[in-house]
Amino acid sequence: MKSALVVIDVQESFRRRPNWAAVSNPEIVDKVGRLVTAARSRGDLVVWVLHTEPGSGTVFDPESGFVRLMDGLEPADGEPVLTKTSHNAFTTTNLQQLLTRQGVGELVVSGIRTEQCCETTARVASDLGYQVVFVTDATATHPIEHRDAPAGRSLEEVLADPRTLGTDEIVARTEYALAGRFARIATVEELTGS
Repeated sequence: MKSALVVIDVQESFRRRPNWAAVSNPEIVDKVGRLVTAARSRGDLVVWVLHTEPGSGTVFDPESGFVRLMDGLEPADGEPVLTKTSHNAFTTTNLQQLLTRQGVGELVVSGIRTEQCCETTARVASDLGYQVVFVTDATATHPIEHRDAPAGRSLEEVLADPRTLGTDEIVARTEYALAGRFARIATVEELTGS
């Protein structure tokens, strides 16, 4: 079965936000880079996806200059770079058509945010009939505030709140939700042999 690695939102926008200091996986570029190298060596398709919020005035607005891959990641010639405005990588892109044209049956998912864009992409891919491999240690996320938390708090206040969901809890919940239902959970080492 032909496989494709999808790298979701590993972009400079996230490093420009204050909560980057609490990211679960500061080594995301290295881990994704290892997956990319292995995928290319096998002849698998590598698809890069960037999140955009045009006109928002945020770090996700293309006008900000931050909607670009993090340093250390570079598409090879012919590797598609898609931009999305939805949480998953399918709804607002031509990803499904691209995968269909390439005869891809398996999707390897990596990127930022574990429980949001990555998990949502994995669920949609599974519903579309793809075999999904979710590489949790090649994803990253941030602590999530409680739904009733006041807006505009500092990162220190967010982290001090006992209602804040920590990154370890987020990652574990994502694996529980996906495993055996929507995806097979794998590690970078399992997929790269290193």
